[in-house]
Amino acid sequence: MKPHIASIAVATPPFALEQAQSMAHLLRRYSDKLKPRSLSLLRKLFAHPGITKRYFAFDDVDSFFNEDPDSRISRFNKWSVALSEQAILKALSNAGLTTDSVSGLVVNTCTGYICPGISTYLIEKLGLRRDTKVYDLVGGGCGGAIPNLEVAGALAGNSSEGAVVSVSVEICSATFQMGDELSLLVSNALFGDGAAAAVLRNRPEGFELIESSGCYVPEDRDAIRYVHKNGQLHNQLSTNLDDLVRKAASRVVSRLLEPRSLKVHDVKHWALHTGGEKIINSIRDEIGLTEPQLYSTRRVLAEYGNMSSPTVWFVLNELMKQGIESGEWCMMVAFGAGLSAHAYLLRKA
Repeated sequence: MKPHIASIAVATPPFALEQAQSMAHLLRRYSDKLKPRSLSLLRKLFAHPGITKRYFAFDDVDSFFNEDPDSRISRFNKWSVALSEQAILKALSNAGLTTDSVSGLVVNTCTGYICPGISTYLIEKLGLRRDTKVYDLVGGGCGGAIPNLEVAGALAGNSSEGAVVSVSVEICSATFQMGDELSLLVSNALFGDGAAAAVLRNRPEGFELIESSGCYVPEDRDAIRYVHKNGQLHNQLSTNLDDLVRKAASRVVSRLLEPRSLKVHDVKHWALHTGGEKIINSIRDEIGLTEPQLYSTRRVLAEYGNMSSPTVWFVLNELMKQGIESGEWCMMVAFGAGLSAHAYLLRKA
């Protein structure tokens, strides 16, 4: 039997800002530091109706703007563990399990680095067994949840007992920078914070893991990545990112559909990463998706923005709320740093 996703849960920090509120705070802080053209573009980006609200892992705006690099990594540490713990406990509860059932844990993030990794903090906080098999994955960017799921699925497939937990967590606000660069202006209107967890078991419940596909285009890595400037992470996004991503996303989807003689319309449910309105539309047109197939993606984009790697789980969670019937196909698609694209074909048990 192939491993199944028994349950999913998501978590966000309690502090949220409407887009108009976020823009007001940025203008108050940076209106005398940005060029007039940047200020005009900032207003245009925040006025776009695709995103209405985002969640942030800080307690108040003033402390966020005034934090130094050491305070920033401390905030990443605190919230990445807290949100992961919250998502894991909810996912286990949804599956009717406790932490005693966990035999494996895979955690991915790209928005902060701590050593030892997030997994060791979760072992302590959750009281997991000290012989739990754990893996920390870094550098996957927005597409990191699906490689995580591949590792977790392999762990679950080799374990007849217990459950394996796959966790994606990003504190995108821990990489905040402001300047006249287009990448920074776009990022500050797009990204939010969040975490998601999935419980995998060798039982016919939830979603069966059918097959995954990945595509790496390292020569285009500069199109979407973090770069270090003055010892801090700065997000870098290309203006033609939509064209690069749609080609890679189409490739991984085709690799999963064609061997099974499936067409795009045969897959009713699509958990597509919320990379932004322009990228969503580009992938839609390239693959041939319909607006009903993108409903959950657009809903998550509106309510949470882009939370990097956990976002694809938020979309799958939204799809589950809408209802998925036994035997129906579902496709997870995520993309990001690398440049990379990943897809996982699922089927409802």
